[in-house]
Amino acid sequence: MTIILTTHYIEEAEAIADRIAVINKGEILLVEGKDDLMTRMGQKTLAVELHDCIDTVPEALSAYNLGIGADGQSLIYTYDTRAERTGITALLSDIAASGLALKDLQTQQSSLEDIFVGLVKENAA
Repeated sequence: MTIILTTHYIEEAEAIADRIAVINKGEILLVEGKDDLMTRMGQKTLAVELHDCIDTVPEALSAYNLGIGADGQSLIYTYDTRAERTGITALLSDIAASGLALKDLQTQQSSLEDIFVGLVKENAA
């Protein structure tokens, strides 16, 4: 049975839909299986919480393209879960070698809403 649901509540679509169509200003941007879309366009981030605040990413870690969390006490690393190697093991080793003390680690997968917002912004440019 096919049911077509239109919604602005992306969390609702993520919870119940098998296939997703993204429409922006009357134009269909894509129609794709939800799981395939999440795998293809989703990203995963690793937040490395540090014991001390930092203002800049140490030069020794520049190859990782890290961001600094809003609190100044975490490094944010975005990686592709489909890659053969994520680079996390090397990153953690290099963080320790740079003299930064780790406090905690947390990962987060991008949501369908994150993907939707990215698609709409990309299409607006």
